[in-house]
Amino acid sequence: MKALILMLVLAIPSSFACTMDGVEGFMPENDMRIPVGAKNANNMTEERFNEIIDEVEAVYAPIIKNDRRARLKVNRKWEDDTVNASAQQFWKLWIVNMYGGLARHPAVTDDGFALVVCHELGHHLGGAPKNSFPMTWASNEGQSDYFASLKCFRKVYEKDDNISIIANMEVHPYARQMCESQWGNEEDQALCIRAAMAGYSLAKLLSGGSRSLSFRNPDPNVVDRTNDRHPAGQCRLDTYFQGSLCTVPHTEDVSKRDATVGTCNRSGNDNVGIRPLCWYKP
Repeated sequence: MKALILMLVLAIPSSFACTMDGVEGFMPENDMRIPVGAKNANNMTEERFNEIIDEVEAVYAPIIKNDRRARLKVNRKWEDDTVNASAQQFWKLWIVNMYGGLARHPAVTDDGFALVVCHELGHHLGGAPKNSFPMTWASNEGQSDYFASLKCFRKVYEKDDNISIIANMEVHPYARQMCESQWGNEEDQALCIRAAMAGYSLAKLLSGGSRSLSFRNPDPNVVDRTNDRHPAGQCRLDTYFQGSLCTVPHTEDVSKRDATVGTCNRSGNDNVGIRPLCWYKP
């Protein structure tokens, strides 16, 4: 009995992914702080912060309840100046922590913030590849990014008037070109563009505002083994972009064990929409 209790105690730390202290969050460790009212903040309001979370939660809370027999709890930390986000699991309580500091960052658009919520849900629902022991419950960072644009963002915003929304956005020409070549109708193309530009917003944050970010020129690095940690900013942009381009329906679930299920794959002769080799080893 004592041995069992000890095992359970030791297992508690493994219930964190993108941990709450920001050391291993949506972003790598950083000392950025953007308090409420900061001069360098974007135009995010507390009302909009909550509205975006509401939009994602309304779709995924029932899925988690009905399909996974668990409860989703989103901690809305608007006052917290931390520029990060995190996820946790405690048995059947699945937690997402969203911080106001990240939502207020000048690089983060409304859609970019929604994509971070989707990323954190991706740790719970994103499927393989997963983290190694002792965090095997959580999809790794790259897969959570991929799930965010491949499934979550599309599922949450498919009923929006996406054509009108992107008409008021500054869209990268190559992102538009690729989305139009992959998707057959204008509404799907618009949703693809919207997800791609949300990923670009986050890549600017993740790369420190680098001007070298490019939809057209992906990260050339090739890993020897799948990287479970945070890929570089360009690599993460590539992942968001490829997720938006994959035409596998968002209604086709991913698998906890088989990374080819519900995704675009080289093994299925897909050339577009596939996980980038800068973090993923097929």
